[in-house]
Amino acid sequence: MWSYHPDLLARPVPRYTSYPTAMEFTDDVGADAYARALDAIEAATPISLYVHIPFCEQICWYCGCNTGAAGRKQRLADYLTALRAEIALVAKRLGGRGRVQSIAFGGGSPNAIAPVELVRLLDRILTVFDAHRPEVSIELDPRGFSAEWALVLAAAHVTRVSLGVQTFAPHVQQAIGRIQPLSHIERVVAALRLRDIDAINFDLMYGLPGQTLADLDATLDETIRLAPSRIALFGYAHLPDMIPRQRRIDATNLPDQRLRFEQAELGYRRLTDAGYVPVGFDHFARPGDPLAIAAREGRVNRNFQGFTSDSVPVLLGFGASAISRFPDLIVQNEKRAGPYRDLVNDGRLAAVRGVEVPDEQRARAGHIRDILCNGRTHLAPRSRARVRDALKDYEQRGVIDWNKGDLVIRDSGLPYARHVAAQFDSLRGHIETL
Repeated sequence: MWSYHPDLLARPVPRYTSYPTAMEFTDDVGADAYARALDAIEAATPISLYVHIPFCEQICWYCGCNTGAAGRKQRLADYLTALRAEIALVAKRLGGRGRVQSIAFGGGSPNAIAPVELVRLLDRILTVFDAHRPEVSIELDPRGFSAEWALVLAAAHVTRVSLGVQTFAPHVQQAIGRIQPLSHIERVVAALRLRDIDAINFDLMYGLPGQTLADLDATLDETIRLAPSRIALFGYAHLPDMIPRQRRIDATNLPDQRLRFEQAELGYRRLTDAGYVPVGFDHFARPGDPLAIAAREGRVNRNFQGFTSDSVPVLLGFGASAISRFPDLIVQNEKRAGPYRDLVNDGRLAAVRGVEVPDEQRARAGHIRDILCNGRTHLAPRSRARVRDALKDYEQRGVIDWNKGDLVIRDSGLPYARHVAAQFDSLRGHIETL
């Protein structure tokens, strides 16, 4: 189904959850730029909020998230105090401007905190922002889920839950330090649905140590049976020099490039055959899910949480390492929990690095987004010949095609969508002007 080009697969390219990417963030863009962007928000501007909880009860060996162990209760309590203070600080700056449409809690594992603390955070947000019944989503570690959490999520009107499943194969779970039996995941899903929380996402992974095609196939069998609303199937990236916890993983037991490719292809085939709508290169949604509807209508967007149907122009991030995005600016909070707390406790905005996005880069960002989200992008007549020449190798390989003024990713070229998108990246591609 997919064409195999090992030389392309060997080329590292960003995931482009933003453009410019985090690699382009500098210390020259921080709190002052963030303050100006907040001050420019108008009264009815739709905004989304992201709240980062950088703690987990148990640290998985494969994980590349900014997270730490939740064992030191005072450190966790101090962080939550600072988080509530940052929320209030930004809301005061806005002075009632902006209208919150969605709130996402991520991590780490938001359920590393007590259920009552989630209620306090959500109550603070709903009190200080203009937010009337927003969509509320949360990432959960199934191992820390309880009946109390199900009750609290329902009472808090949480609309979507993402579960870190990764794999159902016991020997692969052992190899990545994440033991969670299938029976436990079944109980979590049942408890959520009992509370009328039906929008459930599964995060799965391929390319894990010791993982065979049969292992992935069996995981997909169970996933399809449990019928989550959305599925993300990510490829594991082994970067032990950057992520020290990954040194516990036996690198000699990792699938090679060909097997990784076959695993990704198997996942795509199994899930689309089961009726899931493919979104981008690694997300899948049931036909009635808002993300699948957005895909059919060409409205899919991309942010730091992956593919989304959320198209609001402003995303405000709270917590250590959280990222805020405006049409012409991206900023990131201080990554370290201690210095983050110090900034907020001093009454200062926590943004310490970022990048400004001028019009030319915004145009490039639009092409990158359209290629990744919709599988095509429209080129202005003045730039078509230049772009086609820059991408002639991809056209000769059958990765892309042209339909009038549109560059189109072919079905067989889907694994290389990010490589095509990278050609529009002024730092990594070959198209100098558009």
